[in-house]
Parts: sequence; C-alpha cells; structure tokens
Amino acid sequence: MKIGILQTGHSPDELRPVLGDYSNLFERLLANQGFTFETFDVVDDVFPDAPERCDGWLITGSKHGAYEDHPWIAPLETLIRDIYAQEVPLVGVCFGHQIIAQALGGKVEKFKDGWAVGRQTYDWDGETVSLNAWHQDQVVERPADATSVACNDFCENAALVYGKRAFTVQAHPEFEAELIDGLIRTRGGAVPADLISAARADLENEVDNKRLAAQISAFFKGVAA
Repeated sequence: MKIGILQTGHSPDELRPVLGDYSNLFERLLANQGFTFETFDVVDDVFPDAPERCDGWLITGSKHGAYEDHPWIAPLETLIRDIYAQEVPLVGVCFGHQIIAQALGGKVEKFKDGWAVGRQTYDWDGETVSLNAWHQDQVVERPADATSVACNDFCENAALVYGKRAFTVQAHPEFEAELIDGLIRTRGGAVPADLISAARADLENEVDNKRLAAQISAFFKGVAA
C-alpha cells in the first residue's frame, strides 16, 4: 500500500541531518506495516497530480498556521476536499489535523490559552493516552462530519474521526523525546519558560506512539480508527 506524505513544513535545519525531515519521522513510525511512501513537499509547492496517485495520504505538521496566507494553502485545501470526495484514506497530524478540519468546514485559530508543549495526556474514548505535542493553534470548531475521540482540559478536539475517510490527531505520535528536546533548543523561544521546564522534566516519561502507529496503520488498511 502506497502512502503519499504531504509535507507542509520542514524540521529545523539543525536537527535534520540527525533526525531527518518530518516525512522521515512518519516513515519510521509506520515502518514494517507493509507501506511504501512517496513525499510531496507541498510547502514548496510540489503537489501530486491526482488523489488516486497513492492509496492513502498523510499530512504532516508545520510551523505555519492553517489560517495564514501562503500560496500553497488554498491548493492544499482543494486537494484535501478532492481526496475526501474520492474516499481515499486521509490522516492528518498537528497542522495536518488543523488544515483538514479547516478545508472541510471547521475553524482553526491561535488558542487563547496558549501552548501545549511536550508530553500531554488525553482521554481517548475512555482510556488514557499520552503523546508529545507542540502547538498553539487548535481546531476550535470541528466540521459537521467529524467526531471527537480524544480530548483533555486544554484541547477539546485532540483527535477527530470522519467515518472511514479521515483520521486526524493534534499531538505528534511521530515525535520522540529527542525531537522534543531539539525543538526546545531550536524553536522554544516563543514558548513560556514554565512550559519549557515542564517539557524538559517530562522527556523521559513514556508516550503511546506505538499505539497511535497501530491506529494509523489500521485506519489506512480499512479498519476503524
């Protein structure tokens, strides 16, 4: 099964030689699941020619906002709607979660209560799931087709399911502690110091990345997320 990765941003220059780009993180997360991958740098205006080019699609995180005026945002929203209409499985993470919601009628904004950085714990359909996060923007109004399956006191729409068409997550199941540490060092300047300290203190605690990898893989293969 071929998964097209729509890369909407790049990992920091300082981290890329060691940890790779965002697309590489997802290839590692979903390794040994029977997938092959092709990456399209939509942030650099490189788009696939059709929704049917791949058997499933995954939209990465980004330092950009879904509501910002970049020339690639509108074409990406059109592609999302085309993928959705063709019922090709679509997964979104962080920015991907947000841009899918926005393209399908939801609302994304810079959240008034600030940042979520580092390990966060969510109520996931009655179970406790911990994942690394790095965001200030949130989906504040979900599309009519979307059902929220995860939340916490800070983030009401932490994961959304759109039937068998799309599965999106605000947190980063592809981020291990090393990446969070790197983001703290390279992009942590805008984040309040107390949140940075808490994220550093939590770096060695476990996250449920493998669980999310299994859910994403199952979704691509046609099993409900």
